[in-house]
Amino acid sequence: MAPKVLVSDKLSETAVQIFRDRGIDVTFDPSIGKDKDKLLAVIGDYDGLAIRSATKVTEKILEAATNLKVIGRAGIGVDNVDIPAASKKGVIVMNTPFGNSVTTAEHAISLMMAVARQIPEASASTHAGKWEKSRFMGVELTAKTLGVIGAGNIGGIVCDRALGLRMKVVAYDPFLSEERATKLGVTKVELDELLARADFITLHVPLTDKTRNILSAENLAKTKKGVRIVNCARGGLVDEAALAEALKSGHVAGAGFDVFEVEPATDSPLFNLPNVVVTPHLGASTTEAQENVALQVAEQMSDYLLSGAVQNALNMPSVTAEEARVMGPWVKLASHLGAFAGQLTDEPIQAINILYDGAVSEMNLDALGCAAIAGIMKATNPDVNMVSAPVVAKERGVKISRTTQAKSGVFDAYIKLTVVTEGRERSIAGTVFSDGKPRFIQIKGITLDAEVGEHMLYTTNDDVPGIIGTLGQTMGENGVNIANFTLGRSDAGRDAIALLYLDAPAPDAVLNKLRATGLFRQVRPLAFDVG
Repeated sequence: MAPKVLVSDKLSETAVQIFRDRGIDVTFDPSIGKDKDKLLAVIGDYDGLAIRSATKVTEKILEAATNLKVIGRAGIGVDNVDIPAASKKGVIVMNTPFGNSVTTAEHAISLMMAVARQIPEASASTHAGKWEKSRFMGVELTAKTLGVIGAGNIGGIVCDRALGLRMKVVAYDPFLSEERATKLGVTKVELDELLARADFITLHVPLTDKTRNILSAENLAKTKKGVRIVNCARGGLVDEAALAEALKSGHVAGAGFDVFEVEPATDSPLFNLPNVVVTPHLGASTTEAQENVALQVAEQMSDYLLSGAVQNALNMPSVTAEEARVMGPWVKLASHLGAFAGQLTDEPIQAINILYDGAVSEMNLDALGCAAIAGIMKATNPDVNMVSAPVVAKERGVKISRTTQAKSGVFDAYIKLTVVTEGRERSIAGTVFSDGKPRFIQIKGITLDAEVGEHMLYTTNDDVPGIIGTLGQTMGENGVNIANFTLGRSDAGRDAIALLYLDAPAPDAVLNKLRATGLFRQVRPLAFDVG
């Protein structure tokens, strides 16, 4: 019997025809997406559900989806899908993370030009019957310096287009290697240098704790007087109130914004300023982009339903059902190893080396590698998944290698992950015990046995008396409960580490108190998805 797919949102007829041509029994009814009761009534009949943003796939809908195997989102955002509930139900959630890249990059360039030449305001003035030619004095883009914050997929396209406009391009991206920068034709710089040099600044990074308000009042003050700023990435990357003040003072000459901290944006400090161009999140709103993501999701869903191939899955590895039973704990381990290394690495990563020892070397290493790389990349880009992470790593010039070897130690199998930066190598190894739980067994060459906790604190120090007492006393005095801890050292009096298991994340103030003691070389909070 042919698989059945429901298309409950507006996808193009060409995309719907892909399902038919592939032998899928497809129902195209865009009205269902906005009728949750009707969707609830019919979803049990389908193996696949193709959606855009109108359809809300809730836990209740998933409970009724007795045959559902895959949800395909035409686009990148999946806020309308309950992914944890889908995972529990065994339903794969796919998206199309790269279908909007060119469109978003072009919109950023368009806003940059509109701001440079004051096009919207000049157009409104002319429509009003005025002829204010001397009022709208613009600037050229040629020979100006563009600062690109985030040189990934979209940022890389912006760099290319800007070079075509004969601009000079500097880029700040913690994961941008010198090799990748050279290939792009840009100069890799630190953020402060970019702020000081750029005539125009455009942002192309995800919104994370590290990037929120990356253009704060403090950083805006570091920019060149007369800078123009464009944001087509995410609201919250720029302090809108601080930017409004900088625009009013004349320090910032203009801004172009497609995204806002609160959306739909019905009010913003940037609204009604004469030197600001704003659009209602149109980055992906072109005919080509909407068509591209629709065609991609149709192909991806058809591939999975007909052959089991998984692309751009957000909630499961690319493995067969048979492999999943054996590999599940090992995929989780690989992800935890990557998350550990990623959260500890602040400098650009040049290489990722993965060693598979013993029985694990006979498993699906592509899936395990993707899980490890995704774990690393999620530290700075939470939108990546097991499929897109290797692509992101490649774009940044990160070299990926793997080695397999027969059983070489006391464990039947283990994985060792090494992250290489310009100044250091960081390695961590782990295994899966008979209880099916992942364990860290080696950090920085120091042997230990550590479970993985949701909230952890990692410290390194010289092996001297008083460390455990300092940790316990500082946490206790500040109301942070230590559920458990693991210690390890290389040799007496030399390098030592501690892993504390906490009931909740330690506040920054507590971490700073530990750092202020001068006893620790590193104090780093860690978070892991242990669900």
